[in-house]
Amino acid sequence: MSAVTPFPEGEFLPAGGGFIEQKPLPADAPETKYRLNHFMMRIRDPKISLPFYTEAMGMRILFTMNTGPFTIYYLGYPQTDEHRADLTKFALDTLPVMQHTLGLLELYHVHGSEKQEPGYINTGNDPLRGGVGFSHLGFTVPDVPAAVERLTKMGATVFKPLGVSNRDTIPLSEWEAERGVGEGVINENYHKIFKQIAFLQDPDGYIVELVPQDL
Repeated sequence: MSAVTPFPEGEFLPAGGGFIEQKPLPADAPETKYRLNHFMMRIRDPKISLPFYTEAMGMRILFTMNTGPFTIYYLGYPQTDEHRADLTKFALDTLPVMQHTLGLLELYHVHGSEKQEPGYINTGNDPLRGGVGFSHLGFTVPDVPAAVERLTKMGATVFKPLGVSNRDTIPLSEWEAERGVGEGVINENYHKIFKQIAFLQDPDGYIVELVPQDL
């Protein structure tokens, strides 16, 4: 038992293991209608970033909008054969219910950012260039090795290979280590899971996690 966490190492604790008191969610509570709808990330150049998420990750664009100072691109996964075959129908059918659609990604291109060097300084994973915060986007896939092979052939950089689980590949930074946070040895139960997961970097340096669907 660690002095800084009440949880025993390596144990899966449903509902947080009683760490905080959680009351049952009543059927008439307004929060029952809340949903995690989308993530927004800044991209430097849509000509580079969009192919990564459409060609490599298989997402499809729902809509784009030039707002003046920036353009937004909303992406999602078509869920039916009809929508996969007819992307215009996918977009037109999804837009009216977009606020109720899960797993959307908003890519946010500020005009002119593609001309700036060295690009965005803070993807959330580089403490030397802006701090530690956001870590990654997680995608579940049926075959992680095949997905890694496809992505690397398309130019993606492997951040954490399959079969590897050590302090260098766990998302704990040198910045944290230098300050004495995140100390300790990785638990063996987590090693078994983490070895089956791969991390790659998209064109802007954001990390994409690939998790096997039969984990």
